[in-house]
Amino acid sequence: MSHYSVYILECADGSLYTGYAADVAKRFALHRSGKGAKYTRSHKPMRVVYQEELKDKSAAMRREWAIKRLTRQEKQALIQRSGTDVGAAQFSRRS
Repeated sequence: MSHYSVYILECADGSLYTGYAADVAKRFALHRSGKGAKYTRSHKPMRVVYQEELKDKSAAMRREWAIKRLTRQEKQALIQRSGTDVGAAQFSRRS
């Protein structure tokens, strides 16, 4: 069984981007290179501030949708409660 993660990125302009991936480090590198998602091409991703592992792709997609429906304040509370601000250093040579 494959594991997938839902993640939240903090962008240079302070906005938050939510996505899912089997390999968050690889996906973050794609976002940083401008090839990840249309949103992150114009909102430079700086760091991964939240990551949650789920059992499969379907569960990750459902969780991503649920997080995307949260308000910014609710997302920030989720990030704070989780204590999973893993930063950019773990995912990129360029911090």
